[in-house]
Amino acid sequence: MVGRSNVGKSTLINALVRQKLARTSAAPGKTRLANFYRVAAESRPVFYLVDLPGYGYARGGEKSRQEFDALAAEYFSSRHAEEEPGGAAPGSRAPQFCGVLSLVDSRHPGLDADRIAWTWLSRMGIERHVVATKVDKLTRAERHRHLSELERLYSSPVTPVSAETGEGLDALWTLITRLLTRP
Repeated sequence: MVGRSNVGKSTLINALVRQKLARTSAAPGKTRLANFYRVAAESRPVFYLVDLPGYGYARGGEKSRQEFDALAAEYFSSRHAEEEPGGAAPGSRAPQFCGVLSLVDSRHPGLDADRIAWTWLSRMGIERHVVATKVDKLTRAERHRHLSELERLYSSPVTPVSAETGEGLDALWTLITRLLTRP
């Protein structure tokens, strides 16, 4: 999972697995390292959800931003060569991934940092999917307008979710399962 700081990556992981695994905070920039969560859900292959630090905010200023850039570049380049469905354990010989969930805050479609990250992942040749978080915070009119704008901007289907209400989690599980089981 990638996304801006405070977009809800850790909260979404907790909602998906229905337990508090990932540390969350109202303050942005709390996740400082890549955190690996082993998920063994019924009827799905065992896999790892990876919670990367958020981009676009750095409590430590320019140095923290550079550290994030280096971490992201190393993480994605070291796992891109030989993909295996479901990935592999951290530290194993072939730590691969099957796709990236690019989380964007549904209240703020089209932020430069999100679009830059999407383009960067595209240049790396990485399969990526837009997940719009915090949809429960939108009015019905905003929801339609913002989700349509996200689909237009990213030329991709958008999976709307709310970790707060649980809305969209089944659709997100369907997407994750498809990524894990594709040939």
